[in-house]
Amino acid sequence: MAFINFILELLKDPRAAIAGWIAMGVAPTLGFIFLIVFIETGVVFFPFLPGDSLLFAAGVFAAPDAVTGKAALPLHFLLPVVWLAPIVGDQCNYFIGHFFGRRIIQSGKVKAMTPERIAKTEKMIEKWGPLAVFLGRFFPFIRTFMPFISGISGMRWSRFAPFSVLGGLVWSSLFTLLGYFFGNIPAVQDHFELVIVLILLVSLAPTIIGLFKAKFGKKKPAAHAAQ
Repeated sequence: MAFINFILELLKDPRAAIAGWIAMGVAPTLGFIFLIVFIETGVVFFPFLPGDSLLFAAGVFAAPDAVTGKAALPLHFLLPVVWLAPIVGDQCNYFIGHFFGRRIIQSGKVKAMTPERIAKTEKMIEKWGPLAVFLGRFFPFIRTFMPFISGISGMRWSRFAPFSVLGGLVWSSLFTLLGYFFGNIPAVQDHFELVIVLILLVSLAPTIIGLFKAKFGKKKPAAHAAQ
């Protein structure tokens, strides 16, 4: 129950969560950030963790304060942590899928791994090959399932790893630096919760659109056949 409350608070206001961690010190804060990003990417049971918004909020704390000129989270410490977490997480998830994937899917324990999401991920792999590993990094849920499905599908690790590393580096750098450069703009500070919601909506939009297409696109051929 405590873990669920922790996740709910993180989803609700990642800035407040990070501020609480910073009160414990820079090292624990970096450890928590690493852990959340790693789990979202590396453990197939937690695709709902807020990677995008967490990185953005962390970037805000890495920007120098307008008054003191000091940052609560030094950027030169933060960046290596957010680079390493998704890369290590992807490799773990790939091998979980490679060795245990079929059994995990058959168990039905991963409720978020719906047939539609699995099918969408598999279609990306079929269409783009290993490039799908890079592209999937930018979509919530898909970025958790992509390395897992890649491991199941038999994609060689030597093909998977380069695109996984590149995707992890670009994704983590992008959202962290967006927070670093734009998070302290007064309009963003005054409407920070709204900005986080917008980040989540933009991130989820392609997945939601894909699910709608998958659901309603199947009805059209049937309708034509009836005519």
